[in-house]
Amino acid sequence: MIRVAPVTLEFNGVRLEPLAMHHAEALRAAASDGELWTLRVTSVPEPHDTEQYIATALDTRNRLAFAVIDAASGAVLGTTSYHDIMADIGRVEIGYTWYAKRVQRTHVNTSCKLLLMSHAFDTLGCGVVGWRTDCENFASQAAIERLGAKKDGVLRHHHMRRDGTVRDTVMYSVLRAEWPAIKSQLHDRLARHAR
Repeated sequence: MIRVAPVTLEFNGVRLEPLAMHHAEALRAAASDGELWTLRVTSVPEPHDTEQYIATALDTRNRLAFAVIDAASGAVLGTTSYHDIMADIGRVEIGYTWYAKRVQRTHVNTSCKLLLMSHAFDTLGCGVVGWRTDCENFASQAAIERLGAKKDGVLRHHHMRRDGTVRDTVMYSVLRAEWPAIKSQLHDRLARHAR
């Protein structure tokens, strides 16, 4: 049995702190960098919905949402969450992740995922960490695969998109036994990126 509780995590210039209503204005600004809410395959809130987005994240059972912060400047870069937490079997999923356009394809996503997976496996004792994404969100699928996650399969006709269409959901996971090699690979990738 794992116990997921609010925590602040920091690594490689990125801080994850529990999402709170005081992040609303900065989160709105992050989403505006690229007008991310216009993307059909994401859950990014429209500017006027940011407070409701945060309220929903905080009220959703089995979810722990984080603000993604630039540790040096304090700027909010986006958000990510543990969700679908299954404490009795030691499973968490990582999702509801999005970043301001200016930090996409930088060290930020890898650093966040390293923080979240390290906490899940090394601190909480999880047996598995999972991800899910829209079958049409090819950028997200590629990012998850770059982390070393394995594709578990596709749940057909699984989730409503914001435009009213129904998506298929692609499921991924990393098992505890796979984590040491993946952790090493991710640290190597960040070291190469820094060079």
